[in-house]
Amino acid sequence: MTTTVLTPARMWPRDVLKVGAVGLRTRPLRAFLSSLGIAIGIAAMVSVVGISSSSQAELDRKLDALGTNLLTVTPGQTFGGDEAKLPDEAESMVARIGPIESVSAVGEVSDTNVYRTDKIPVAETSGISVFAARTSLRSAIGVELRSGTWLNAATSRYPAVVLGSKAADRLGISHAGPDTKVLVGGEWFTVVGILKSAPLAPELDTAALVGWPVAESLLDFDGHPTTVYTRSNPAKVDQVQSVLGATANPAQPNEVEVSRPSDALAAQKAAGEAFTGLLLGLGAVALLVGGVGVANTMVISVLERRAEIGLRRSLGATRGQVRTQFLAESLLLSTLGGVGGAVMGSIVTAGYAAYQGWPTVVPAWAVAGGIVATLGIGSLAGLYPAIRASRLSPTEALATP
Repeated sequence: MTTTVLTPARMWPRDVLKVGAVGLRTRPLRAFLSSLGIAIGIAAMVSVVGISSSSQAELDRKLDALGTNLLTVTPGQTFGGDEAKLPDEAESMVARIGPIESVSAVGEVSDTNVYRTDKIPVAETSGISVFAARTSLRSAIGVELRSGTWLNAATSRYPAVVLGSKAADRLGISHAGPDTKVLVGGEWFTVVGILKSAPLAPELDTAALVGWPVAESLLDFDGHPTTVYTRSNPAKVDQVQSVLGATANPAQPNEVEVSRPSDALAAQKAAGEAFTGLLLGLGAVALLVGGVGVANTMVISVLERRAEIGLRRSLGATRGQVRTQFLAESLLLSTLGGVGGAVMGSIVTAGYAAYQGWPTVVPAWAVAGGIVATLGIGSLAGLYPAIRASRLSPTEALATP
């Protein structure tokens, strides 16, 4: 007598996808809401990384345009605690350093205020400082003009002023021209130019800049520079920084402070990265909540489909095939949420970057990592329901009303 051994039909990948999609097709609204929880978490993660990367790309672009080789020299304090002064010849001495490519300076004109008209009370200074500026300052700083022209050899000898971006706003001046005048230290000055924001020299944003000669002749400027700006060979910035203080003031090198403004922007960038880490944590929590939603959906699906499970088992489906079906359904549900979330996050990033005028950067690792995370969430969320479904006996499942 020959014994026939029955072997269950093998499920190919296409078959697994078909049976796994049954639950999604029959309950589309529930599937949509469950995958939406995953999508929100992934969208949050992708958009946070994308917006942060776009912001960093914009910052890097600005730094590349402005240059990271700017060093500034400012007076520190004396041993007695008083404010020190840089020598009059500080610029010329600094210019002798070999790797330095350009030098410029400003000198603060103390006890001098700026007013829109002579009708404004003396106490309302608007927080605007007055600086004597070299004609080479704009090229050394790398700041652009918003309106008008910069000081030149001629206008620096006459009552002409260039306003920083914030100073112009505070004075209510939108454009430069021969008919636009302000009162500087009791003298009328013509506004010949307005600067755009200066990221590497923010002190100039709230300043009124006049020529060095006219500051000495009309505003009692003492001629001492208060900030010397230098551009160096990018490969030798550190070497220049180490000797800059002693060169600017050889007699009192300890009374000189040397700084690199781009370091402040780097610190700001690092702070932004820390904030990004916090937001990524919130995105991970949202992703976890979405995973719990998927797990809940799959458990309910097993309970509601006990008759279907029993019928499949009675027709020859093995426990492994039932387990594979529900695990595949969970993975499909999570994958839909992951892909949808990645697309949503990319769209949010592109929209926000376009609004801010930034380059759009969506790191591939963020998109790929988000989708991989959803597969992991889907596997964990569907594992228990799949095992529970596979353990149902045909008779027990079919007996369920």
